[in-house]
Amino acid sequence: MSMRFSALPWRSFPRTVASEKKIPLSGKAGTYGLSALSPSLSALSVPPKPLLRCRASFSTLHDAAPPGEISLPGVEDEMVGYIFGKKKATDVAHSVWKHVVRRGDTVVDATCGNGYDTLAMLRLVADLSGKGRVFGMDIQEEALTNTDSLLTQSLTPSEKELVKLFPTCHSKMEEVIPKDVLVRLVAFNLGYLPGGDKEISTVSETTLLALEAAGRIIEPGGLISAVVYVGHPKGREEFEAVQAFASGLSTEDWVCCKLQMLNRPLAPVPIFMFKR
Repeated sequence: MSMRFSALPWRSFPRTVASEKKIPLSGKAGTYGLSALSPSLSALSVPPKPLLRCRASFSTLHDAAPPGEISLPGVEDEMVGYIFGKKKATDVAHSVWKHVVRRGDTVVDATCGNGYDTLAMLRLVADLSGKGRVFGMDIQEEALTNTDSLLTQSLTPSEKELVKLFPTCHSKMEEVIPKDVLVRLVAFNLGYLPGGDKEISTVSETTLLALEAAGRIIEPGGLISAVVYVGHPKGREEFEAVQAFASGLSTEDWVCCKLQMLNRPLAPVPIFMFKR
């Protein structure tokens, strides 16, 4: 197996007034945590426990590190697993989120699907103060029903209250997120609903609108994460659109990378857009 690991050039994005403050990264200039990835969310495969016990410790891109390096614990296992075909693209995405999202943050699941990303996000943001929030959306009632069922099975009632689900297109995320709230993570798991109608899928037109909206609400130090599936009829077009969007963002304000298998042209492609 061979794999391409590439960075993309970028285009400028209008800043929100509340996001003018620059947040420095640990390590020397030009070194960013997205060059290395960390372990997947193993909590999804074990019986539900209170969220605050799921992670004894965590780090972000702004954690202290010796000069010239950034420490990302456990990154080797996830990356090696992905390279050798033992880990999925969504595992890689979850591992990246762990080094960006902090407890108490607000995050957005732009494509709820069956709810696994929604649950993973909540496990990252839930804290004792109840400030962590997950806004989830999907246009399919079946997807929201599946997500709600998973959350009910996995969470306590108080934990589930931290998640708000909306039957709306991801292109309209700004209509459901409070105006004064800055978001740490917006995640897209594109394509069709696993186990659902394959004729109903995300499309490049609304995905681009959603990416633009995400860029407006994301805070400095935040991340737009997209797993793009090229194997379905509209997937290649959507992949090209997401890649073009990322490639046009300003290099001054954004850092982007994608992970793409070279000899598996239909493999999902994780794309990460980090806002400095």
